[in-house]
Amino acid sequence: MSVEQKRALIEPAHLQLSIRRHCALLGFARSTLDDQPLGERAETLQLMRWLDEQYTATPFYGVRRMTAWLRGQGYAVHRKRVARLLHRRGLEALYPKPRLSQPAAGHTIDPYLLRGVTVERVNQVWSADITYIRLQAGFVYLVAVMDWFSRYVLSWALSITLDLSCCVEALEQALGHGCPEMFNTDQGVQFTSQAFTARLKQRGIRISMDGRGRALDNVFVERLWRTVKQEEVYLHDYQSVQDARQGLVRYFVFYNEERLHQALGYQPPAAVYRG
Repeated sequence: MSVEQKRALIEPAHLQLSIRRHCALLGFARSTLDDQPLGERAETLQLMRWLDEQYTATPFYGVRRMTAWLRGQGYAVHRKRVARLLHRRGLEALYPKPRLSQPAAGHTIDPYLLRGVTVERVNQVWSADITYIRLQAGFVYLVAVMDWFSRYVLSWALSITLDLSCCVEALEQALGHGCPEMFNTDQGVQFTSQAFTARLKQRGIRISMDGRGRALDNVFVERLWRTVKQEEVYLHDYQSVQDARQGLVRYFVFYNEERLHQALGYQPPAAVYRG
């Protein structure tokens, strides 16, 4: 678990215990929260916030352009540091590169099935993806499952760690709405795991996975992340995990039930999904 993830668990304003005792109960040493000087931690957090916003605005920027952009904002950063920060948050430019997303040992990779396919009805194609949501003192992870045709967000889950259970939880909730013909994801370890793919196979769902380095294979979810961050996350600057959860609950209700989409003939996703 990263330092940021550990700090996300420690919210002193809501604790009856000391930070040291809380760390002990969670199973990690208090000293691991202090692996960087305070000034460096604050600078790193600010850099990651800048990178998140700029990536959302210009997802085609690679490491060199991101470095140049940060220097233009007054940050004297080295390209290798920018690369490390982007890698930590899974931010990659949207163009093909080798060995971008790899499964764990023993995991199976399925081919991409959607090239040239016209999506013309609800429950024809669902997809899932993971992004991270910034807090004032860290980050949390957000996974969502979307119906491609209607853009309806069938389910979502928030987690302080990037583990499998969060993705399986979102999948189970989504399957409560129905059953798609195909399900598309990237090649991340959460989605290539037997625990995740077995649930799809049990329902007779065909599995499709993005080509390596091809984030645009899952373009509708990429657009969802941009919308969520620009219309909700960046405007409210969440203080805590609880704030993030409350804000996202509110926003996804608005997104599904009220937000008009030009591509849907200015209807909200729920109206199209439910017919």
